[in-house]
Amino acid sequence: MNVVILNGEPITGSVFDTYIHDIAERMSASGHEVRVLELRDLDIKGCSGCWGCWVKTPGECVKRDDTEQICRAVINSDLYVLASPMVMGFTTALLKRAADQIIPLVHPYIVIEGGEMHHLPRYKRYPKMGLLLGADADTDAEDLALTEQMWSRMARNLKSQLVLTAVTNRPTEEVARELATVA
Repeated sequence: MNVVILNGEPITGSVFDTYIHDIAERMSASGHEVRVLELRDLDIKGCSGCWGCWVKTPGECVKRDDTEQICRAVINSDLYVLASPMVMGFTTALLKRAADQIIPLVHPYIVIEGGEMHHLPRYKRYPKMGLLLGADADTDAEDLALTEQMWSRMARNLKSQLVLTAVTNRPTEEVARELATVA
C-alpha cells in the first residue's frame, strides 16, 4: 500500500513530529511504501479562489509552488493521512492551506449528490483519507468531533472517504496497524 502523510506540524522535532515519523517507520517496516511530506518545508502559497486550476491550467495551480508535488503524491497514493496537532480547537493553518491546494484534483463542474452540491471527479480513482490529530490539554471531545466532521466533508467533496480518525494518545504501533488495514 502506498501511503502519503501530510505532516501539518510547523515545529521540527516536536513530540507530534516524532509520533508521525514513528508511525511512518512502523508502516514501512511492515512492507508499506510511506512518504511523509513535511508541509513546513514546502512552498505553499495558498488558494486565492481564482479558479485558475480549473480554467487556465486545468488540474494544476497557476501559482508556481510545491502544490503540484502535494497533488501528485495524494492522487497516486492508496491512503493519504492529514496529520496535525490541534491548535485552538482545529488543525494547523499549515495543514488547511495545503489541503485547500488539492482542489485541482476534481473538476469545477458541480452535480447534485444526495441532495448536496459536489464536484465531478477528474480521475477514475481517488485514495482514501485518514486523519491523525495531536490533542493537547485544551482539546475536548467537541473539538475532535467538529474537526473530524469538517475533514470528512472535505474528503467527500474530493471524491475520497475519511476512513480513520486517530488521536495521538494511542500507541503508534496501534495507529500504524489500523492505518495499514483501512486502505
